[in-house]
Amino acid sequence: MPRMNLEGSSSIVTGGASGIGEACARQLAALGSRVVIADLNQDKGTEVASEIGGLFVKCDVSDVEDAKAAVGAASEMGPLRALVNSAGLGYAARTIDRNNVPMDLERFAFVIKVNLIGSFNMLSQAASAMATTEPLDEDGARGAVVNMASAAAFDGQIGQCAYSASKGGIVGMTLPIARDLSAVGVRVNTIAPGLIDTPIYGEGEQSDAFKAHLGQSVLFPKRLGSAEELAFAVMECITNPYLNAETIRLDGGIRMPPK
Repeated sequence: MPRMNLEGSSSIVTGGASGIGEACARQLAALGSRVVIADLNQDKGTEVASEIGGLFVKCDVSDVEDAKAAVGAASEMGPLRALVNSAGLGYAARTIDRNNVPMDLERFAFVIKVNLIGSFNMLSQAASAMATTEPLDEDGARGAVVNMASAAAFDGQIGQCAYSASKGGIVGMTLPIARDLSAVGVRVNTIAPGLIDTPIYGEGEQSDAFKAHLGQSVLFPKRLGSAEELAFAVMECITNPYLNAETIRLDGGIRMPPK
């Protein structure tokens, strides 16, 4: 069975304006898919979309109407075959602080809303569109979804309870959603990145030194991963017809210490 052919298809990458999402969008475009960059950063998102022959759609992933708009825009460019859920955010705070004050519950809920509920929202809307497309092969394959979790889903550090909970939820829903969508030929996988070099670390000499220090804690190779390397794994999840219901750690073998 050949790889899933993305020529003439459409795809959606949330958080596609920068970092991991941008790398995934560029590789999807190279495989012949018309990509919708679904992001809140209009300037950068429009720039990336124009460079790869795609389309920018301003999108709050936790909003149902925004998700529908992104799916609709993609479907107009070709049958929707791929969704990469790369949008997300973090919030560092302990369960109770040094004065024993509990974490602001609204901040915890916001991380869950964007990372976990936002991923499910985009996925369910995209799957609905994929289900109406013509099958690609005799297996009845119609598309693939890749969610973005984190190594923090398994070994979250001090202060990462909200982030780890949101990413652990993504890991936990991967298998049941893959089971749900097997009826319509849509595969679902999750990537759990470790330390990836994205714009979150900033730029300049100080940033480079910090990243080099962080890289020493990686088993091998002793450096941060690149967004391009992560996108390689995402493309494998999308195009390998037999890869389904799996969560893959892409982290150079790192196991995060408590802090």
